[in-house]
Amino acid sequence: MGWLILMAAGVLLAAGSAMAYVFGAAAVLTFLAVDKARYLAVLPQRIFSQIDVFVLMAMALFIMVGEIMNRTGVTRNLVTFSMSLVGRFKGGLGHVNILTSVFFAGVSGSAVADSAALSNTMVPAMIQQGYSRVYASAITAASAVIGPIIPPSIILIFYGALMQASIGGLFAGGILPGLLLALFLLLTNGFIAHRQDHPGGKAEDIPPFWSSLGRALPALMLPVVILGGIVFGIVTPTEAAAVAVAAALIAGLFYGGISPASLFQGIERTAILTGSIFMIMAAAACAGWISSLQQWPQQIARIVTDSGLEGIQFLLLVNLFFLAAGMIMDAPLALALLIPLFGPACLAQGIHPIHLGVVLCLNLTIGMITPPLGACMIVVSAVTHENYWRLVWAALPFIFVEIILLVLITLVPEITLFLPGVLGYL
Repeated sequence: MGWLILMAAGVLLAAGSAMAYVFGAAAVLTFLAVDKARYLAVLPQRIFSQIDVFVLMAMALFIMVGEIMNRTGVTRNLVTFSMSLVGRFKGGLGHVNILTSVFFAGVSGSAVADSAALSNTMVPAMIQQGYSRVYASAITAASAVIGPIIPPSIILIFYGALMQASIGGLFAGGILPGLLLALFLLLTNGFIAHRQDHPGGKAEDIPPFWSSLGRALPALMLPVVILGGIVFGIVTPTEAAAVAVAAALIAGLFYGGISPASLFQGIERTAILTGSIFMIMAAAACAGWISSLQQWPQQIARIVTDSGLEGIQFLLLVNLFFLAAGMIMDAPLALALLIPLFGPACLAQGIHPIHLGVVLCLNLTIGMITPPLGACMIVVSAVTHENYWRLVWAALPFIFVEIILLVLITLVPEITLFLPGVLGYL
């Protein structure tokens, strides 16, 4: 009976049904299949307890920050500032694309928002300078992976709520891996630029540094406000998110792009995205409840013990599961379904929850640019009208170096845990 439910769920997913509905329905049917229907009476309480987490308010507020900043011209000013820094080098606009993603990551915290915003700005600019459409689109999708790793990160907040881990510690842990990811992508773009003779920035196209810095400063100060308040214990993540919304509104007034209509659209979009995430959490609560009743986490722990895998070796195995899940699932859904299964086993192996969170969130974010789905790839392909599979092929070098970085931070926990240790989160 269980296999029939899984097959039916697979068919519905292939037909394009919403994942939250499919997994929620599959979980409820599993209660009936394993003769646990009497426990369905407790399900509403389990669902409510899953979403009644105060820190999730920060997630909604950070989504709103990204929506406001997306509508105020911040991307254009970040691109101009990045151009003043690295636009003169070989493959300059590719470097600008990556560096803009670093700056934009401190504003939106979302890979999809990053890829959508830069697809509309950077891709046309790169094509105009002589880059192929497919390469410009591929580097835009690949650099969007930086968004959920450099804080503030919506995915890290989601993980922290699931695992009861410190949000400030997770934010601190994501800084060095995020900057290393940007460095790896910059080196890859530089290598490809010399191999394929990509254009460098013309002197007349390089904007003045100080004037571009002045225009970008309100946007650049936003991550400082967010991180400084959280990391140094001045405000909680939720309070920092509320301050960030106010700062985003002030920045919107500075850039002149905010209006009652755009503000309403941002609030409406925030409500839709937050509601969709809560639907995913509700479905995950159903799956988590039946998995705990069936003792699936304990069975996984026994398999780990019997296999002889310990510590980092086990985390490498878990990475394979999450990498496969990220290729076909939204990151919040994959976290919500798999963390209750693998999280306790990882902690039992001595893996620090901050290290685990950064590794798994980077893992799932890489899945957003890998087939067969890849949300960022789909967004970039739709915006730029580039063939999806040509886009995937062009992005393979970037996907490869991102997986190398994933293995590196998995094997060397000190990269992730250095800043949290310095700031007293360990």
